[in-house]
Amino acid sequence: MERRVGSPAKYRFEDRALFVVVPLFFFVIAMDVVLGFLESHYHHFHPSGVLALVCAAVQSLPIVASIVIAGLYLAEETDDFQKTVLVQSLLWGIGVTLAVATFCGSLEKYGQVQRMNLWSIQLVFFAVAVVSTLVARWRYR
Repeated sequence: MERRVGSPAKYRFEDRALFVVVPLFFFVIAMDVVLGFLESHYHHFHPSGVLALVCAAVQSLPIVASIVIAGLYLAEETDDFQKTVLVQSLLWGIGVTLAVATFCGSLEKYGQVQRMNLWSIQLVFFAVAVVSTLVARWRYR
């Protein structure tokens, strides 16, 4: 009999996020580091045309994947409590991300900070969504 390693996730949403969104997120960070290295060492290298479109599409994949996974999960979940916890955590993630992006955009407008990287905005969303999920589950236990 073959022994299988089980998923550490308790729910299908967590399982999908763990094996789809997290690797995509790390791939985006790696791609950003490689492109930053190329731009800093080879000053003539700057993605344009089709390469720029591909880079933009790849960098948006973790957010798009998380939205699709959340939508699929909400469509198939029968437990209203689990739906409520997910919706609350996504709303907190979206709200805090919007507030942080607006604040940093205003600071950038007035010349106080540089533009935020896309992966750092995604990190804010995912961090707040995970923390708010944990807080909601702790609150309702």
